[in-house]
Amino acid sequence: MRRREFLARFAAGAALLAAARRGAWARPAGGATRDSAAADSSRAAPAPGGALVAAGGDTTLGYNLEADFDQRIASGIPRDLIETIYFSGVKPIFDWADLTIVNLECPFTDRGEPLAKNFNFRARPELVELLRQGEVAAVTLANNHLMDYGEVGVTDTIATLDGARIMHFGAGADLAAARVPLVLARGGVTLGFLGYYFQDARDMLEPAAVYATDHSAGVAGCYTDLACMTAMLERDLAALVPRVDAAIPFFHWGHEGSNEVRDYQITLAHRAVDLGARAVLGAHPHRFQGVEVYRGAPIFYSLGNFVFGGNKDPKDKLSAIARLWVPAQGPVAADLVPIQITRWPDAPFQPFPLEGDDKAAALAYLADRSRNFPATVPQLAEAMPAERGITWPPAAADSAAAGRGASADSAAHAPH
Repeated sequence: MRRREFLARFAAGAALLAAARRGAWARPAGGATRDSAAADSSRAAPAPGGALVAAGGDTTLGYNLEADFDQRIASGIPRDLIETIYFSGVKPIFDWADLTIVNLECPFTDRGEPLAKNFNFRARPELVELLRQGEVAAVTLANNHLMDYGEVGVTDTIATLDGARIMHFGAGADLAAARVPLVLARGGVTLGFLGYYFQDARDMLEPAAVYATDHSAGVAGCYTDLACMTAMLERDLAALVPRVDAAIPFFHWGHEGSNEVRDYQITLAHRAVDLGARAVLGAHPHRFQGVEVYRGAPIFYSLGNFVFGGNKDPKDKLSAIARLWVPAQGPVAADLVPIQITRWPDAPFQPFPLEGDDKAAALAYLADRSRNFPATVPQLAEAMPAERGITWPPAAADSAAAGRGASADSAAHAPH
């Protein structure tokens, strides 16, 4: 699809989101509806100015991916070719965007001792070139793996990203640094990103040492204390919202391995929008969770896995890239590009967009995940299946979307 046509479709989505904000469009429990006024307004011309943001989920360039990289080197494949393959299937989508962002879920370091925790990831600093070749412009570091090799891993990661000219936020040498937003201009719009890691006691499997303090490195957020996390969010957004056209928090949160959205995710997302955030991004569960539109703002509760070396052959290979059209004012329009994250062993750790029947089935499944929200993005509302409990891959289908070995997790799965 040409960029002009793509942006025109986003303008249509923006009109529908505006209708949702006025209460003219909402999806009742039984399925999606759009009134004629909203449908007619969808033919409006694109608003001048705006930034197209493409966001991917959990990205781990170490562990199984690092081993695959080394195996390809040993087989004689040129390094500069290997560095391009992992993001090659999604690079056209990233090329169209004004800003690309992912959740970097591993430190870039070959130093340090593993933190005492359930599982530790890291990638050699040289593998930052995979992000550069994949046109990744920015990463959130606020997650449960950045501190896997201690404070030296945080220092090395930030130095590596700075050397590669990749922007970052959500972690730092102390808590004040970790809370500093990423502020940048794209398409005539000033964007501001904040990164946080938060889970309540039901979901937390990590030590408190992953968090930055006033005197130690780590990630931004609060350890299992929702009141603390809410207060931090309120203070940071109060400072950021007046500075930018669009504030967008990126949370690492939720119950790992689950499609179900926790109540605290909804609480924090809604509070962020109430305070002026114009969209919310999320990661951590390694599953794609539902998409809500709240007060005109799209909320992606979990973007699922992306270029993910933590598991060579996961049972759930379905994910999506979120695309947000952010004008200087008014609602943010959004849609999804459904992707399969890997084809083991033929094309491991190389996500690619789904097409045709696989894409339609994927959108129906993702729409079903969004069924319980009062409103979702127009693309998913239109794909909402009449029945509940849609599964992925489609039953009795041996399609590319199902992938090889999709019936069970690989023995090399890394619990984290």
